[in-house]
Amino acid sequence: MKIAFLYNHDTIHQIPHTVPVAAALARRGVDVHILASSPEQSETARALLPPDVSVAFRELELRPMSRIVNAALRHVAPFRRIAILRENVGVFRAYDAIVVPETTTTMLRTRFGVADVPLIYIPHGAGDGAAGFQTVTRQFDLVLLSGDKVRARMAAAGLIRAGHHSVIGYPKFDVTLGRPAERFFDNDLPTVVYNPHFNPRISSWYPFGRAVLEWFAQDRRYNLIFAPHVMLFQRLLHTSLIHRKMGWRGRVPAALRHHPRILIDPGSRRSIDMSYLRAADLYLGDVSSQIYEWIETPRPAVFFNTGGPERTANPDFRHWRLGRVIDGMEALPSALAQSFAVPDTFAAAQRQAVLETFSVTDRPAGERGAEAILAYLEGQAADHSRAM
Repeated sequence: MKIAFLYNHDTIHQIPHTVPVAAALARRGVDVHILASSPEQSETARALLPPDVSVAFRELELRPMSRIVNAALRHVAPFRRIAILRENVGVFRAYDAIVVPETTTTMLRTRFGVADVPLIYIPHGAGDGAAGFQTVTRQFDLVLLSGDKVRARMAAAGLIRAGHHSVIGYPKFDVTLGRPAERFFDNDLPTVVYNPHFNPRISSWYPFGRAVLEWFAQDRRYNLIFAPHVMLFQRLLHTSLIHRKMGWRGRVPAALRHHPRILIDPGSRRSIDMSYLRAADLYLGDVSSQIYEWIETPRPAVFFNTGGPERTANPDFRHWRLGRVIDGMEALPSALAQSFAVPDTFAAAQRQAVLETFSVTDRPAGERGAEAILAYLEGQAADHSRAM
């Protein structure tokens, strides 16, 4: 059996969500191939794989003309992702299944004629945003989920069906097993991690981000790790087409990039492997699914609401019950002070959210994912054999 794990994105953030499953399958003797669309993705997958696991690597190429077009469009559009799919159809047809952490790959089926290779989806995150609950999910043959919260919402929306989904836990947590937390500052001040999203409709970066950094630079009570969603620094201009909203990312001043109490990471491996989340004392953000990784160990959180009071009742912002919600910069100092003064205010809610969001057993999620994939594919093979 030959199974591909496809990483086809502008950045590396999706890789930790599926690579533990690739490792578990390889240990079971499956011929696992990592298909990457950039050297950085290949390097990241290699770094996250256990040293005793053997998998094959292949970097997918673009045709010369597509590389020219991508060079012109890469700061404003995901041209490369779609072109990688279109121009490597022959590669994809050679596998018994393709495992992905995103939904663009369904275009293989809907636009590029690859109808007979099972597509398996492991979402890259367990958050509440609408992006994680799209109708395109129905195109997958098997969907592997982190826990009951996501399964219930997908089932209610008709995105998954019996026999074609399974709860396996959160494979990304496997990446951190046994790793000690790192220390990023040479002082004992409390550390805040600021993790804004890139989507201009919901992100706090565009209205408040620069002011957040400048405030922490002037205030001497805290360290700040600025580790936004890795897509933020991939483009200067971000768009939310369906909401007709655009955001200009701008640049971080040099004085802030070299501040002794501020660490700025536009998208290194540490920003995707929970290193910063494990090192900080308070989470500051807006809508990133990383809040659920944060509350694996309950700690204070503060959220910027950039869209008005109606958002608090929207299921896309359900995670706001896990910390204090503020509307702007003027409320930030008191929200931080209150959160550190009474750090357990939301601990009970966070512990309950962990139970709802992540299925935890005595076995790693990667192993559970491998078993679910093999059971599904063997079942499909048996059905096919009986039909003949």
